[in-house]
Amino acid sequence: MKSDLIQQENVIRVRDVMKHQVDQIDGMATVQQALQTMQHIETKTLIVKKRHPDDVIGMLTLPAIAKEVIAKDRAAERVNVYEVMSKPALTVPPDMDIRYCARLFSQFHLARAPVVDRDDNVIGVISLTDMVLRGLCRDRKFTGTVADD
Repeated sequence: MKSDLIQQENVIRVRDVMKHQVDQIDGMATVQQALQTMQHIETKTLIVKKRHPDDVIGMLTLPAIAKEVIAKDRAAERVNVYEVMSKPALTVPPDMDIRYCARLFSQFHLARAPVVDRDDNVIGVISLTDMVLRGLCRDRKFTGTVADD
């Protein structure tokens, strides 16, 4: 029982290391508008808003834009976000242990995922960088800066 208590105290949860600022965009926006939003807020991921209660969360990433717009020589101002986003996005709960989150990311080849509460509201975004640098180095005297991935 004592070892269980010690182990629980050492658990680092997704909510402890996730980015709390969530940047969202409508799926009908153009990729050009999404890029302008990304440049302004210095992010590499946008959460695509649900269009109705039965909809699911989507995600737009720079790699998706590179693959679907740049590599295919498409005009960013003529492509809508919904054409290149990932949907449904695999989400994680804020109470998940980052060890399991890292395993989930490895299994599904993810770099980041939305964090959702019990009501399916996006409350943050977790990335591999967050888990590794903010999670593992959190209790150590880490003096380097955490780069956004």
